[in-house]
Amino acid sequence: MTEKSFFAGFGGQGIISLGQIWVYCAMEEGKNVTFFPFYGAEKRGGIARASVIVSETEIASPLVTLPDSALVMNSDSLPLCEGILKSGGLMLINAALVKDEPKRSDLRVVKLDAQGLAEGIGNGRFANMVALGALAKLTGALALDNIEGILKKFFPPDKHKFVAMNVEAIQQGCRAV
Repeated sequence: MTEKSFFAGFGGQGIISLGQIWVYCAMEEGKNVTFFPFYGAEKRGGIARASVIVSETEIASPLVTLPDSALVMNSDSLPLCEGILKSGGLMLINAALVKDEPKRSDLRVVKLDAQGLAEGIGNGRFANMVALGALAKLTGALALDNIEGILKKFFPPDKHKFVAMNVEAIQQGCRAV
């Protein structure tokens, strides 16, 4: 199994953090990974993108030029993701912020109110973790069997107070798709 994914949104949505956690989970599950973040100089509101590969075998090239899946967290990212996603690829759309429909008919499109689900557990800033859970379930790239333990290893001790909410957000994403 090899899953090439592309995450896109704006700064402040946790796209880069999502990519880091995605590959960390995969490494903890014994998989090979690559991670390439790309973001604008702005702290919030600029572009934020990450490309990741998760594979059970060696990865020949770290570049993701034709992703198997894409996460679209904002409207501005829809045309970009639509343009690079492979035919038959999975497009997970944050329906709270993306109202337009993809123009391509050869994609598997799943809409998820990531923002609403995150707000339902107490904080809209966890929308990226809702999306992580949904994308993990839809792609099968991550098992997420020990997500709490993995997050406790990922986050420094002073951030452990947020682990339970991250776990709940990921589980909400899994259940929603």
